[in-house]
Amino acid sequence: MHELGAAEAARRIRAGTLSPSNLLAACLKRIDTIEPAVGAWVRLDRDAAARVAVQRDIEAREGRFVGPLHGVPIGLKDIFDVAGLPTASGAPAWATRHPTADAASVSCLRGGGAVVMGKLVTTPFASRDPSATRNPWNPEHTPGGSSSGSAAAVAARMLPLALGSQTVGSVLRPAAYCGVVGFKPTHGRIGAAGVLALAPSLDHVGIFSRAVEDCALALSLLAEVGPAAPVPPDDYPGALAAPPPPRIGVLASLLARATPEMAKHLDALLRDLEAAGARLVDVALPDSFTALLEAGQTLLRAEAAAAHAPLYGGHAAAYPPRIKELIERGQSVTATEYLAAKDVRRRTRVELSALAARHDALLAPAIGAPAPRGLAATGDPSFCAPFTFAGLPAIALPTGVDGSGLPLSVQLVGAVWSEARLLAAAAWSERVIDFDGSPAL
Repeated sequence: MHELGAAEAARRIRAGTLSPSNLLAACLKRIDTIEPAVGAWVRLDRDAAARVAVQRDIEAREGRFVGPLHGVPIGLKDIFDVAGLPTASGAPAWATRHPTADAASVSCLRGGGAVVMGKLVTTPFASRDPSATRNPWNPEHTPGGSSSGSAAAVAARMLPLALGSQTVGSVLRPAAYCGVVGFKPTHGRIGAAGVLALAPSLDHVGIFSRAVEDCALALSLLAEVGPAAPVPPDDYPGALAAPPPPRIGVLASLLARATPEMAKHLDALLRDLEAAGARLVDVALPDSFTALLEAGQTLLRAEAAAAHAPLYGGHAAAYPPRIKELIERGQSVTATEYLAAKDVRRRTRVELSALAARHDALLAPAIGAPAPRGLAATGDPSFCAPFTFAGLPAIALPTGVDGSGLPLSVQLVGAVWSEARLLAAAAWSERVIDFDGSPAL
């Protein structure tokens, strides 16, 4: 049962062939078996999850279903507030919050029937200082960051669905390193209220699963409309019912930056997609793309310094080194530099989105190489960073494994507010790729 994806588990619960309590028990048994080798969890809230699962059992037997994730276990990166559980943010005790209310995204998933299992490891303050979580495909390699525990737990079949966050590459990169699907919608599509901020204009709530269908189902609950998301949500699961072969814009200049082995793998993938009916078109990135990387870093530094100002003054010496450097560099960013960076981002977002809108998706590497050995760093986020800085929706799909058995991945990017179109292209591509690998734990 622990192998089931979220959508399939929900279908079986509705059909009466699976009980939420039995599904939760299977996930907990799996966690007990492999968690010591992975280290994905900060706090496993067994008793609360069991109580909710029993309630979902009763409701299901009576034919009452709370929502599309009725009885499905979920996990949360430990920067998401959960009422009654501490939010430690991977940081020292002085940074811990004690929320009395759920984050908006957590409330949405609970409202859809999900069973919250607990908190998953994050790197300190969701930045680049590494965590102790290990990659379930090979514990000597990083799972990526900052959503380390979310990616590793889903990959290791501890649970079918988890939330994370991406400010630079913290959903797609760990998903790629761990061989799962990682999806972040347009910036603002999922509200970030109740989630620890790193850089608010860059922070995205993201989803980890083992199938595109599960991301679409979760987004159907999480998507918001409002000042930050002026375009109404779409029927995301419905968009996946019979997706046609997509038109894909291939970002050859980014493919060329991958290692020769990764580039060769992705070239073979392109041939497979084209043979199955996809229309591939080589596209060039706008001239402003190069400037976007530095502009995004300027925004990240300045906003991280502002977000941490209440804590940093009294605890600077206790901050981990990478986020400490980020904050201190951000303190020197001038208003002129910050506004200029915002202007670059605004211009590039328009140009990139217009490029993406002419296709069902743009294709680029999610990672330049498989997960690096060692836990001293979280890997290279540069393939994800530009699309995060521009706020475009993006998804990482596992595509195979290399000679050493580590996962490989591809990134698909869409136009702003075009999540349904992107997810449809991803679902079609997923069926062609037909990846069925899993860690040998």
